Parts: sequence; structure tokens; C-alpha cells
Amino acid sequence: MRSKLVLIEGLPGFGKTTTAQLVHEILTEMNIKSQLFLEGNLEHPADYDGVACFKNYEFDELLSTHEKFRDLLSNRMIKQGNNYFLEYRKIKNEYGSSIPDELLHAIVKNDVYELSLDQNRKLITERWKKFTENVLNGSDTFVFDCCFIQNPVTMGMIKYGAKKEDVISYVIELATIVEKLNPLLIYVEQNDLEHSFRKAIKERPKEWSEGFIEYYTNQGFGKKQGYNGLEGTLQVLKARRELEEEIFNGINIAKKKVDNSSYDINDYKQVLVGILSEYFSSTN
Repeated sequence: MRSKLVLIEGLPGFGKTTTAQLVHEILTEMNIKSQLFLEGNLEHPADYDGVACFKNYEFDELLSTHEKFRDLLSNRMIKQGNNYFLEYRKIKNEYGSSIPDELLHAIVKNDVYELSLDQNRKLITERWKKFTENVLNGSDTFVFDCCFIQNPVTMGMIKYGAKKEDVISYVIELATIVEKLNPLLIYVEQNDLEHSFRKAIKERPKEWSEGFIEYYTNQGFGKKQGYNGLEGTLQVLKARRELEEEIFNGINIAKKKVDNSSYDINDYKQVLVGILSEYFSSTN
């Protein structure tokens, strides 16, 4: 069966987004219908971005505390089993400044990626199961940027400093769920982690680097190690790289590593063409 899922992973600044875009482009050129979902896409079919999850009593409390917005929140609430979901970033995009910061902060506290690791894992694995069943009989190939390894590692290791085994088992569970889609994992590498990350910092807004450094050093693994600032963040990234290497080696799906150290887009595209041509040939 032709793969219905291509997963792009790698460290920040290594070129995951560029790779995902190129993969989508190449598949389209091969006349394979492809759907691309980059990090931050609010319509992501297997992940939650800008979505908060509440239990019944928590949602009731939110409504009673923010009575003025009761109708809006009730109308936008999505109930699944015992969970109440609010796509708050969509609501914020739609209503702008009419949504007060106080309400937004109250909702964001229940963002799926602010919940405990166990709660997050339960919700995310359920989401991936639903996605797999929905697309299994379709003809499209989905290209996902960074939500397969990066998100469990970020939650488990970076945010909570969880045991390595727990983080690895989270990713293995996702791999088992998507097995039916015959997935291909493409892992983007760079020779010089430090150079690549410093380059990303120069190219991206200051708010990004400040937020990233704070996230990586003020909680979980980084905080336990006493790391600070940019240098501390680089140490966390090195540890993350080791963990992701172990995950990559241990995961039982089709996988390829690609070296993006040269930043030569044309040469890099040809490497990806070679991988995808082999993997998406008519014999598969």
C-alpha cells in the first residue's frame, strides 16, 4: 500500500518546515494528492493547536466566571465523551480584542499542551486514532511537520522532565496507531547544531527566541539541570537530539535521515526526490 502519511521531524532550525513543503511539492509533481499540515495549522487533523480541554465542572466554572461570554463559549464548545473542547485561537482570531485577556488566560490554562503529560497523551493518542480511521480508506497522502516526535518530546522531556522511557513509549504508541497508514518518517539533520540554532535565532523574531529559551530552561529537564540562557538552551537541545536519535533508531516504521547542512535547496530537493521516488514507486 502506498504511504498515506509522511512525517517530518528534526530539531529547531534544521529545516523541517522547508522539508515538509518540498515533500508536498514533490508528491504533487508525482501526481500524488498530498495534504500539507505545518506546525501551527489550526485545522490539523491529528493534533491540537490552540485548543483547550475542560471537564464538565471546569467548563461550568468558566461559564459562571465569565457570564457575559456564556452564549459564545457554549456555542463554540465541542463535546467529545467527557471532554469539552474550545478552539480558542480560532475564537480569538475571529473576535479579536472583544475577547478580554482575563478570559483568554483562563482558557489557555487548559490548553491541551498545558495539561499533565498523562492527560495530554490520552487526548493526543485518541486524536491520532480518529485521524487514522478517517483517512485509512482515502487516497490522499498527508504530510505532517513536527507533531510526531517533537510534541511528545517537548511535553515529556522539555516541559515535565519525564523519564526517558515514558517519552519513548509515547512516540511508539503514536507509531503503532499510524502503522495502518504505512507511514514514512523523514528526519532532518544538520552537522552543526549550535550553528543551526544560532542561525534560526538571527532569522526569527526576538519574541520567538526569548520564548523558546524560557520554555527550554525554566521548566522540566532544563530547570532540573540548572541551565540558563542561550547556552543552557543549547545543552537542552543536545540532550533532546540524543533522545530523538534513540527514538528514531528504536521506532518500527519506514524511516530515512536527510542531511540539510548545506542549505542548498536544489540539491536538497533532489535528495528528497530520490527518497520519495523509491518509496512511492508503483511497486509499493
